[in-house]
Amino acid sequence: MIPRLKVCCISSPEELRLAVAAGADALGFVGDMPSGSGVIGDELSRALVRLVPPPVASVLLTAYERAEDIARHVQDVGANTVQIVNHIDKNEYRALREAIPTARLIQVIHVEDDHALDLAREYAEVAHALLLDSGRPSAAVPELGGTGRTHDWCISARIVQQIDIPIFLAGGITPANVREAIAQVRPYGIDLCSGVRTCWHLDPEKLAALTHAMWT
Repeated sequence: MIPRLKVCCISSPEELRLAVAAGADALGFVGDMPSGSGVIGDELSRALVRLVPPPVASVLLTAYERAEDIARHVQDVGANTVQIVNHIDKNEYRALREAIPTARLIQVIHVEDDHALDLAREYAEVAHALLLDSGRPSAAVPELGGTGRTHDWCISARIVQQIDIPIFLAGGITPANVREAIAQVRPYGIDLCSGVRTCWHLDPEKLAALTHAMWT
């Protein structure tokens, strides 16, 4: 199976066009976060989401934890998918599905240790897809993405083997390691941010090198 490609931290029309031309299936727009790079304001997110051509998915990354706040954020930006970067109470999902019934819901699992397996099983019951990342939500200043670090792919591979819904792999993926990541984890899709950027601008050469490594 050819993995889907999700390019995150889109911050301009130029980056959007570059990612789409590279074959991206989804584009991520980062809302306010306690740490990390790639954050853009909701006004810019709204403008960029309007430029996303079908069938490419527009994905809002939100740090809100309550269903009403998440739904309001999604509706304000106009994205058709939301990536929830906190380990929220799974009971919020029922209200979330009622509030934004047409939106796709991606739950981030921060793979710090084997507890990620338990989290994945719980969220697989309520989310449309999972994204395995390298954040540390329990840190003094929570890290909820954009770390540029890999995590233990052995744990991620076990999650993919045990969970039936689509799973994206994120965290420190670069042109140099993407083939190994795909071979070891076998995710539904790959999520990119820092690994295809130079000085936090989307780098056409890095993006081309990574997609070439993925698909050849």
